[in-house]
Amino acid sequence: MGQEKYKCPVPPFSLRLYFYSHLYLLFPEWQPHRLLISHPLCTITMASAARTASRAFLRSTPATSSFRPAVRNARFAIPANGLRGSPRRGYASEAGSEKSGSSSFGLWALGLGALGGGAYFYLNGDSSSPKGPFVPTQADYQKVYDAIAARLANETDYDDGSYGPVLVRLAWHASGTYDKETGTGGSNGATMRFAPESDHGANAGLKTARDFLEPIKAQFPWISYSDLWTLGGACAIQELSGPTIPWRPGREDRDVAACTPDGRLPDAAKDHRHIRDVFSRMGFDDREMVALIGAHALGRCHTDRSGFDGPWNFSPTVFSNEFFRLLAEEKWAQKKWNGPTQFTDKTTGTLMMLPTDMALLKDKGFKKHVERYAKDSDVFFKEFSDVFVKLLELGVPFKTEDRFVFKTSE
Repeated sequence: MGQEKYKCPVPPFSLRLYFYSHLYLLFPEWQPHRLLISHPLCTITMASAARTASRAFLRSTPATSSFRPAVRNARFAIPANGLRGSPRRGYASEAGSEKSGSSSFGLWALGLGALGGGAYFYLNGDSSSPKGPFVPTQADYQKVYDAIAARLANETDYDDGSYGPVLVRLAWHASGTYDKETGTGGSNGATMRFAPESDHGANAGLKTARDFLEPIKAQFPWISYSDLWTLGGACAIQELSGPTIPWRPGREDRDVAACTPDGRLPDAAKDHRHIRDVFSRMGFDDREMVALIGAHALGRCHTDRSGFDGPWNFSPTVFSNEFFRLLAEEKWAQKKWNGPTQFTDKTTGTLMMLPTDMALLKDKGFKKHVERYAKDSDVFFKEFSDVFVKLLELGVPFKTEDRFVFKTSE
């Protein structure tokens, strides 16, 4: 009976290479250099490889035969030249030898099958492997910045056409609860997400800012609210023509148990002593206190939030030193109205100042810095940037000293 030619499906080149390299480990006598390997420029001669493997197999296992040829499927027939070199002849009466040879063959077959299967799944299976936690880079945070900046440019249905000022206020109030004595509060935690902190009088109206940033959080779920709120403030200042605000990540969100008590933020109806009490608790000196209050260059007050009403200057969506210039040079009078005490400019009657703003002129330690900033916007920009960075980082256990400087939108 003639020997059938078995046409074995040719596996992928990578699987063949993997299979033959490991087959060589099982059969050291095998000489892989005799294979004709190519893909796609050459081919693998499968028959030659089979003959080589067969010779190695017969050398490593007892040979068996009988008085009559064993009947086997032609597809598993061993070529005649594969029997050369067999040292002995076997007989059917040698049952032990036949069993041993059959068992050995089965073990080799299982081993080769496992090897082939392993190679297949290694090369063609799911190549994904467990990865470590995502570690965002500066480029990732720049994308967050860009998304905030784009939203600021596109969403103009808010006070004076920009959500920027309320984002600065959110970052300021989220950070300004820090207490250096207890180490509590500050931007780390974003606890304004919860009542009662979200209901504190000083935080009235900030839901608008938090809601504004929600689509950004959905787009970049890996960023904490704590980092997002402070980055939003830094972005708003830069996008509204303010100074560069170096920023670094590392804040972690906390639960309601970390909410701070009411009364830690400045009360605009108070005097200079209150300013020192509140800001000293955070660790600021007189110069830094005045610089931080300079954030009043942006935005306006609302009667349904703070009770006060009006903008501090004529360009409430442009960061500048106008707040200090007007405070130092303009004439101010107490406003006559059915509301809390506030002051209005005598020239137009459209601008306003808060009692805490006017207190900066009454205290000599504060007034000298008001005058410095009123005369030199560059000095104000530099010192505001430094102290705003400090404010955003109060109480945060950062793991890196490196800060990012973000490119502004064009």
